[in-house]
Amino acid sequence: MTTMKLNAPALAGLAAGLGVAPAAAQGVDETVNQIFASSTGWFVQLIFSNFPGTGFPWIVGWLVIAASIFTLYFGFIQFRAFGHSLALVRGDYSDPNDAGEVSHFQALTTALSGTVGLGNIAGVAVAIGIGGPGATFWMILAGLLGMASKFTECTLGVKYRNEYADGTVSGGPMYYMTKGFAERRLPGGKFLAVLFAIFCILGSFGGGNMFQANQAHAQIINVVGEYPGWITGVVMAIIVFLVIVGGLKSIARVTEKVVPFMAALYVITALVIIAMNYDMIGTALGQIITGAFTNDGVVGGAIGALIQGFRRAAFSNEAGIGSAAIAHSAVRTKEPVTEGFVSLLEPFIDTVIICTMTALVIIITGQLVSDPATGLFVLNEAGDGIRTVTGNSGVALTSDAFSSAFGWFRYVLVLAVVLFAFSTMISWSYYGLKAWTFLFGEGQTKELIFKVIFCVFVVIGASASLGPVIDFSDAMIFAMAIPNIIALYLLMPIVRAETNSYLSRLRTGQIRKYG
Repeated sequence: MTTMKLNAPALAGLAAGLGVAPAAAQGVDETVNQIFASSTGWFVQLIFSNFPGTGFPWIVGWLVIAASIFTLYFGFIQFRAFGHSLALVRGDYSDPNDAGEVSHFQALTTALSGTVGLGNIAGVAVAIGIGGPGATFWMILAGLLGMASKFTECTLGVKYRNEYADGTVSGGPMYYMTKGFAERRLPGGKFLAVLFAIFCILGSFGGGNMFQANQAHAQIINVVGEYPGWITGVVMAIIVFLVIVGGLKSIARVTEKVVPFMAALYVITALVIIAMNYDMIGTALGQIITGAFTNDGVVGGAIGALIQGFRRAAFSNEAGIGSAAIAHSAVRTKEPVTEGFVSLLEPFIDTVIICTMTALVIIITGQLVSDPATGLFVLNEAGDGIRTVTGNSGVALTSDAFSSAFGWFRYVLVLAVVLFAFSTMISWSYYGLKAWTFLFGEGQTKELIFKVIFCVFVVIGASASLGPVIDFSDAMIFAMAIPNIIALYLLMPIVRAETNSYLSRLRTGQIRKYG
């Protein structure tokens, strides 16, 4: 999603570290902050609270446990079907006459644009800074498990989508909660769907919109100097509106170009740095493996590394949140499970590849050292003392790591953050729109109202520091996982039936390649 995906206090800390000025001591910002902090703080605390006696957020456990169950239930489908997933993305099995709006590749890039974001740049640095290099191991493991969650929810998203006469479709958790529950004669489907839709709309305005605009402006002024945030907001709002007013096909045409470009730019830069320090690769991998299972230099030892790694993966790839199922529902296919196969590539790309590249660069370039006095990993700043890694040093740490090889990377980082923010906003505009039309009905006028409201929040996000508002909206995104995971548990037998049928027909040659 992608927002930064840290807990509420860390979000505030990151904003400070990115150069976001604190809320004014007077005026509207202060009033709104006070109202939201007093009335919604309990909800934010509930969503991001830890299990008693641990530093492990319960919402992360909710997502990781579900991912583990789906992995076992579907027989490690993320590994068995990986090759076929790539074939589907290439279009080998795509029938252009199937119902839907976008190709498998476009659906994948649209969903990826909502998950690949600032969390891949700054969040990984925070995880390693607190949990040590060993956090990378657990981050990769959680990403691999999350592939099964994406497979489950996106298969259901396509199976229970609504297809309209004009060729458009609407799908996602709201629809498989209502239609899937009705098919299995289960109670509560409508209630869960409405709850999910409310969480999704509010989350799209905050974590999927305002926070992104806020961070993009913060990175720009760090390079070009101070200027009013509303200018950035207006420019971004106009660009976002021009894209989203054309509907999902317009969004898909943009994301299929932007997402591969920004991901390739980031990963290639990382690979070059790793290649330049090839002699350190073995050492880095050794630190990752040993740090995952030992107590050396890590707060809480292996448990600390596990907590940070799982937290980063869950907050980065959104597996189990339900958002990706909305984008994947619009794919052109008559076989729901094919999009489940395609979607399982998301956590692999987002977490296993991009997040791991960030981690390896930080470790290899020696930006972290262990403070023997405290056991904390600290920034390795020659001549400037040492300081622990917290939410407000994540972007700085990643920037320092990349800039140690390429001094110009700070400018690339600005481009990456702006592109990540833009792609996240246009994806979440679609997620919020589909939740909006589920509650209020389809129609161009109703859709236009939502799109205008969404763009207004872009301007607000770039020009104000409404911390509690954004924290509340971000909590809403993770709250989406509560009704969604419940629905996935109850509907996963349907997914298994779809999977077995498809794989059987694939083996016997009934399903063939096109072209």
